[in-house]
Amino acid sequence: MKTSLKKPGKRISLSEVTNIGQTGFWLLVDNAEYFVPFDDYPAFRKATAKQIFSLKRLGPKQFYWPELDIDIELNALKHPEYYPLHYK
Repeated sequence: MKTSLKKPGKRISLSEVTNIGQTGFWLLVDNAEYFVPFDDYPAFRKATAKQIFSLKRLGPKQFYWPELDIDIELNALKHPEYYPLHYK
């Protein structure tokens, strides 16, 4: 009988802020890019670039900015029409 003690590695999914502009920023998630407008998420408007780039992925569909205490679900970026209430 052959056994292996080797543990499988962690699954790594790419997520990062790629660009910040005057009206919002771009978030790359795996192979898709989403725009996060400051009008919909005004707490980011006064954030520093460092704070916006300091993104943590909590799960496959959850993103968190710890310095700003802001979280966004991927579905809200994919289908903003289903989420008419904006972050305040």
